Amino acid sequence: MRIYTRSGDKGETSLIFGKRVKKNDLRVEAYGTCDEANSMIGLGRSHLTNEEFEGKQQVVEALHQVQTILFHVGAELATPQDKEVAWKLKKEHIEALEQQIDKWDQSLQPLNNFILPSGHPSAAALHSARTIVRRAERVAVALEDEVENDLVVSYLNRLSDFLFVAARYVNQSVGGEELPLNTDV
Repeated sequence: MRIYTRSGDKGETSLIFGKRVKKNDLRVEAYGTCDEANSMIGLGRSHLTNEEFEGKQQVVEALHQVQTILFHVGAELATPQDKEVAWKLKKEHIEALEQQIDKWDQSLQPLNNFILPSGHPSAAALHSARTIVRRAERVAVALEDEVENDLVVSYLNRLSDFLFVAARYVNQSVGGEELPLNTDV
């Protein structure tokens, strides 16, 4: 089987269940943005390969779980309104993010001002993933009436919080610098 199909050469692609849409359709933008965020999370994970710190395995596993669920969020966004996705996002997925956020946040130094995306390459990639997830969330909000599962927007919202805390946790675990916003500019 070839990787290329040529079926998108005229600017169309297929949603799940085969419905054809233009490549600039909001659904394609939404799940494509989730895919982009997923790739950036993978980049963040890859930068942890040679790092050793307490809790590293938990971070790697949590990011892997998030990547898996984010792939399924993309599937929800790629499923036409009159069809049902095989694997539904559940409230438990959001609760798992919240539990991990709370756990990591307990060990973090309190924030006294805004911080800029920076520090360890993994943390910087996770900050970037956070901004991509925020974009996916904005597009998903524009699709709210067409997406069957109301949890999609909630998951994306919580995921951006998760990625912010994960970036801070990685930075503080490996000695990466958290660069404060310079208010004297």
